Amino acid sequence: MTYFTPFLADVSSLSIPEKFTYPFNYSPEPLAIAAASELQNYIQTEIEDRHPFGMNGESKGIGKMFGVLVVRNSSGQLGYISAFSGKLGMKNDYDRFVPPVYDMLTSEGFYKPEEKRIHLLNVQVKELEMAPEYILWQAELKQAIIDSDREIAAFKAQKKQAKEIRESKRLILKTTGIEADRHAAQKELDRESAQLHYELKHLTAHWKNKIEELRSKIEHHEAKINLLKKQRKEMSIALQHKLFENYTFLNAEKQTKSLHAIFPISQGDLPPSGAGECAAPKLLHYAYTHALTPICLAEFWYGKSPSSEIRKHGYFYPACKTKCLPILTHMLIGLDVDPNPLEDNPTKLAQLDIVYDDDDIIVINKPHDFLSVPGRNIGDSIYTRIQAHYPVLKELMVVHRLDMSTSGLILFAKNKAAHKHIQMQFLNRTIYKKYVAMLDGIVESDCGLIDLPLAGDYENRPRQKVCYDAGRAAQTRYEVIKRGENKTLIHFYPISGRTHQLRVHAAHQLGLNTPILGDDLYGIRADRLYLHAEELSFQHPKSLEEMKLKVVAEFEI
Repeated sequence: MTYFTPFLADVSSLSIPEKFTYPFNYSPEPLAIAAASELQNYIQTEIEDRHPFGMNGESKGIGKMFGVLVVRNSSGQLGYISAFSGKLGMKNDYDRFVPPVYDMLTSEGFYKPEEKRIHLLNVQVKELEMAPEYILWQAELKQAIIDSDREIAAFKAQKKQAKEIRESKRLILKTTGIEADRHAAQKELDRESAQLHYELKHLTAHWKNKIEELRSKIEHHEAKINLLKKQRKEMSIALQHKLFENYTFLNAEKQTKSLHAIFPISQGDLPPSGAGECAAPKLLHYAYTHALTPICLAEFWYGKSPSSEIRKHGYFYPACKTKCLPILTHMLIGLDVDPNPLEDNPTKLAQLDIVYDDDDIIVINKPHDFLSVPGRNIGDSIYTRIQAHYPVLKELMVVHRLDMSTSGLILFAKNKAAHKHIQMQFLNRTIYKKYVAMLDGIVESDCGLIDLPLAGDYENRPRQKVCYDAGRAAQTRYEVIKRGENKTLIHFYPISGRTHQLRVHAAHQLGLNTPILGDDLYGIRADRLYLHAEELSFQHPKSLEEMKLKVVAEFEI
């Protein structure tokens, strides 16, 4: 099959990047955009009719992540190779798309025969679980327990009633009749009591034996099932480990590492499902094994978005963190890679823009692309700047946070009493917040309520996703202010305060389906994220006066 694709278009005017793409946070290079455009045309003409991408309204259609790696071959020719994440229509062998690092679907490998053996065990387990006698024994046991409880309870009630009658007779016998007759009558009553006790014991033993006999049959049958399940589990684990060892990845220095080495079991880390099947590892591995020099990388979504995640057709996305970060950390060794932009504070803040300040609170107008609090890799933040501005300040507590990319009003408390008072206002939702945003498209409705529960997307941190099962409730009211130039200026009034709430509610297909301009996580990167916390109203923690603060956004249509 053909995997190296020379550019169809003339790309001689496009510059060659000095460093390779940092795959977890990037703006695609012009060469990568050109390659992606050509691949999208190819998918549209050659692949769409073989896979339901949901582009034509297919009910079960779903999109897929694709990747392009711009490379130079051994002859110095510039071109690109292509890949898709996972499988496409349960197949790996497509012309123009590089093969997986290890192809589980080939009949020559170990995986398919072992999978067949496990499948046979599945069939045997299913047959035993659905065996007519097993189902009959379970039904009989269930009914026997019901009948046993009912009969024994009825007999005990009868025995109790008989005892009460005997007690009445005994009282009468004490005062009437001849002593010999009384003695004979007492003996008859005792015999009756003993007989009933014996019958209860016999009845209980009867049901106990019957139930134990049925349970014994069931347990014997289930022992066979559990033995097969144990064999199946052992075979699955062995196959999984063998697969992990066969998934070996090269880096630019020709060093190899298996999934077992990348996700060491000794640390309790098993490779997540699908590890190594994403586009980026496939592309780099193929390039290293075929003397292709990597130049730049880009991954894009093609087709309909999943119901929970935000994936826009044709948009570029970073590599996933859970599966790809450990693998690509190894594979990028030997390449001169762009630095991680999150390890450098892009905004050089000369001084704090203090909107309000007293002994209890301080409100700052935070610039975009500046942290609210110190991050894992960046120490500079509004929090640390306030500390530096007030070196004798004993207490400083975060009341709420803004995303690094979001600008606007952010509130801090200078003592515990103020913090507790304002926190209660947030919990009781009496804080008034208004954001202004510019959306990358036209929103037709003038106002409304977005109600989409949110949860962390753990495979693509820090992204969030819509999740009706485990997500936390999130509501946002909105009001369109202005439309023009294929943009929408809008006011957001968040009722709840979830991570990335406004960004997800704007971009998700069940929300406004229009991402905020410059949203590098849910839309398309621009010079900034056009989201600004414009107004903040709350009760002052000490004076109890209503505070109304406003800083107008610097952007407009």
